[in-house]
Amino acid sequence: MKFGMRTPSLKRSLKARTTSKWKRQAKKAIIPGYGRKGMGWVKNPRKAAYNKIYRKTTFSFWDLFK
Repeated sequence: MKFGMRTPSLKRSLKARTTSKWKRQAKKAIIPGYGRKGMGWVKNPRKAAYNKIYRKTTFSFWDLFK
């Protein structure tokens, strides 16, 4: 498990910022449970638990400027 600052990825941050609204709306219409809170625990509880701990023990480069 990682502790401390996450390694910044320009490719991933750009991808997150450019995912369009219509793409999310289409997935929400097709995939039941897409985008709903807590669906990660239903789909893959082990991964959801890991992600919860990871988010609490690491911080982003951009959090330094907040």
